Amino acid sequence: MIDYIKGELTFLTPTYAVIEAAGVGYQINIALTSYSALSAYPQPLPESTPKSELFRGPATGREIKLNMIELRNIALGYDSQHLLLDNVSTTFTCGTTTALIGRNGTGKSTLLRAIVGSEPLKHGSVLINGIDIQQITPQQLAQQVAFVTTERIRIANLSCRDVVALGRAPYTNWIGRMQPEDETIVMQSLEKVGMASYAFRTMDKMSDGECQRVMIARALAQQTPIILLDEPTSFLDMPNRYDLCRLLADLAHQENKCIIFSTHELDIAQSLCDTIALIDSPTMHHLPTQEMINSGHIDQLFKMRH
Repeated sequence: MIDYIKGELTFLTPTYAVIEAAGVGYQINIALTSYSALSAYPQPLPESTPKSELFRGPATGREIKLNMIELRNIALGYDSQHLLLDNVSTTFTCGTTTALIGRNGTGKSTLLRAIVGSEPLKHGSVLINGIDIQQITPQQLAQQVAFVTTERIRIANLSCRDVVALGRAPYTNWIGRMQPEDETIVMQSLEKVGMASYAFRTMDKMSDGECQRVMIARALAQQTPIILLDEPTSFLDMPNRYDLCRLLADLAHQENKCIIFSTHELDIAQSLCDTIALIDSPTMHHLPTQEMINSGHIDQLFKMRH
């Protein structure tokens, strides 16, 4: 029996990995948690290779995008006669921020809830790293996706540190005691959003912008490759809106996270995001930002508003 193999990761799937050592390829069966850990640290690509380049398996040529959300022919709506989205397929990859835009009531929040499994699909499937979320346990899903809602959080008796510590729940069995490592992650998460000095302040004494940063810190403490946010700028003034979205862009690019947030701020979407997903019910267009601007879809959306 081989105790360990030291070599180059050449192929990765949710069920097995291929390690090349001394010119020999070894196929190793892995668990979903191992896949998540490995896919968080992709192999370096040549400088000429785009950030969204795919890993290709040497044996099969199969393409895999790391930390990917795939929507596969999904339909969402109240019933078959009133669909918000119908037969929508697209992918969201790591290292990118995506603005989800559309008119009120077209399904932006519904789509985000569907990705985290709290909104049933009429048909189709949502896949995380190639695995249907229906085949993933709630704890495994919580280790893959963090969701920040649009609700104002005002918890008088909980400090910021306590709120951020809730992000460690998937790793402490929800009621477990935090270990020193968890405490370190909580404080590091607060530092990343510039809120370390607020660690022991209660959120009922903080501004909306400060509270929103704390909730993002909770998502960071959850240590997921994917972060979804529903209208994160809705209660903020203009300077804080830009500051928050710059923070999200930095997290995506520096920590290789896949970040999707719904917004009505078209100027922010066009200036700070890598891609834009525009819902024009029952369809959705998803393009790199400049391509979306050039496509005319955004202009058409506004034309229909007036």
